[in-house]
Amino acid sequence: MLHPQSPHPPSGDLPRALRTARAANSVAFALQGFFLAVILTELPQMKEKFALSDGVIVAMVTMISLLAGVGSVTAERIALRWSSRTALRIGLALVAVAGVGIAAAPDQVTAFIVLGVYGVAVGIVDAGTNMQAVFIQHGYGRFVLVSFYAAWSAGSITGALFVAAFEALKVPLWASILTAAAVVLAGCLGAGPRLLGTDEAETAPAEQHTTGSVPTRIFLIFGVVIALAFAIDLAVGNWSALYLKDELLSSSATAALALAAYQGASLLGRLTGDLWVRRFGPRAVVRVAAAVGSIGLVVVVAAPAPVAAILGFLIAGIGLPVIAPLCFSEAGQLTSGRGLDALIARLNLFNYAGTLVGGAVVGVVADAANLRAGFAIPLGFAVVLIAFARVFHVRGGATAASEPAAEPA
Repeated sequence: MLHPQSPHPPSGDLPRALRTARAANSVAFALQGFFLAVILTELPQMKEKFALSDGVIVAMVTMISLLAGVGSVTAERIALRWSSRTALRIGLALVAVAGVGIAAAPDQVTAFIVLGVYGVAVGIVDAGTNMQAVFIQHGYGRFVLVSFYAAWSAGSITGALFVAAFEALKVPLWASILTAAAVVLAGCLGAGPRLLGTDEAETAPAEQHTTGSVPTRIFLIFGVVIALAFAIDLAVGNWSALYLKDELLSSSATAALALAAYQGASLLGRLTGDLWVRRFGPRAVVRVAAAVGSIGLVVVVAAPAPVAAILGFLIAGIGLPVIAPLCFSEAGQLTSGRGLDALIARLNLFNYAGTLVGGAVVGVVADAANLRAGFAIPLGFAVVLIAFARVFHVRGGATAASEPAAEPA
């Protein structure tokens, strides 16, 4: 395994195991996005089957976010005891098991229990995929991490289309979720053994480093950036359709285009994100991404009609979704070995703090005023992210030898 400070190897000189691990971890990211999209887009059917009120659904989503935090801590323990590969394989298997449980659940109580299991699995997979992504990037010696998030976006889009197709064919809810669980299990069995093991990942040079060597201030700053980025993402996911339908009086079909525009632009941004980082450096990319996202959300807040709002969501999606993966990328330069497993797992906790804020704060403001005012919250978050760009490295390259990030004022 290449040390993070190694010079960039030509792509043809990369070990085959490293290229295979990159493909396998991309599959894992895609499976996570796929099954999450299936669960979220099947919520109306689950609401009907289990007689769930809107309040119960909010409680369910909150529970999943909280238990995902437990899962992230669990992934840290598993990785420190065995490896990040083991943690990720366990997490994906648990997603499949939870899927079977959701499909077979006979009542509301059972559904809550298995969705709790799914929440823990989400946290394990999120942490495990990011651990593997950082180790793989270390091996490549150049930025490749954003491409993993592109795989997540592609999986999410596929999951939504999967549900749309099954609903059009009038396939029962249990069969739809069971099929999705089978896809995750098949992907886990196929990709799991090809991930980086301890010989290529955790047992790396600088094994002596621990998270204790990472400045607390820098750790918290990256955590806040991750929380803000995911809060914006969830706010768009949860409230964009309602904003178009309730505030701008669009049809349901048009309202759905808001999230589609955001996710499609997100995929494009993440597919090209690594190239921009290599050319201009993380700091410039984060600054421009946050600025573009701010412009998009200004258009959303000021939109007089649905078409303008959809355009705003599209603009926001081009920039904002590349910021979170760059936080994990920067964190990967702070330590190595098993210390990196612990650091990534703990940073991942801010993901769920952000999702709770994005869902709750926007909802509270919308309830007190309206959703137009509610979307001023993620707009404010995006503006704050412009200021946080200065903590990222100036030059491109995924090595610890890059120019140090600036201390925030």
